[in-house]
Amino acid sequence: LHLNADAKPAHGSTPVDGDHVPVPHFGVVLCWQDWSALCDKLQEHALPSVIGPRIRFRGQPGEQGTVFVRDPSGHMLEFKGFRDASDIFHT
Repeated sequence: LHLNADAKPAHGSTPVDGDHVPVPHFGVVLCWQDWSALCDKLQEHALPSVIGPRIRFRGQPGEQGTVFVRDPSGHMLEFKGFRDASDIFHT
């Protein structure tokens, strides 16, 4: 990711499990431990999130941790973690 003065930030949203998820956005899937460590660092450094960190679909197939942040160019980034990697593409 890099700073781009001409970047176009997310301009819409779609409803997902009670949130209005920004679109478009870029996503990264992490193992649960790495996702949790990232969320701890966000809090430790008081970096603002747009959504989360939170658990989506709690207790359901596809349960996931998610947090959305904005990069310096305004792009929305989603970091997602799964306890069970087999849930990544669960619908």
